[in-house]
Amino acid sequence: MAGSKALAGAFSALDKAAIAIAATSLCVLVLVLAWQVIGRYALNDSPGWTEPVALILMSVAALFGAAVAVRRESHFNFPTFVESAPAPLRMAFRALARLIALGFGAALAFYGGYLMLDSWDIPMAGAPAPEGLSYIGICLGGALIALFALERLVAGDPEKEA
Repeated sequence: MAGSKALAGAFSALDKAAIAIAATSLCVLVLVLAWQVIGRYALNDSPGWTEPVALILMSVAALFGAAVAVRRESHFNFPTFVESAPAPLRMAFRALARLIALGFGAALAFYGGYLMLDSWDIPMAGAPAPEGLSYIGICLGGALIALFALERLVAGDPEKEA
């Protein structure tokens, strides 16, 4: 029992960290895009690094936010369809949704990691960073999606499944 509480606490901390990273990414994204607009229209010298950095920040924010949605089971689903089904089918539908999220997250993590490693030695156009950095949100966000889906699949949610 103590082990499962510690594990649940670790997942809650990971959930909070993912939210903090996603929120920080969104805030920095606003600043980067504001600088791009100022550079283009006020200074007449658009900085080249803003677009690739904005894309990285957007993917981190989107996929880390999606991971938290998977953990809280507030991602895209069909609640009316699931809730109107008989109890055993509801449990099966929830398990299926968690399996789909797990598979999707694992695929994102695997292929995002592959792309990240494959393009790490290539310089990013417009920014002094490796091109592989463009895929870090896909890789880490996918891993979080898979991890949170696995947590939900294993632990379930007794209040929702009762």
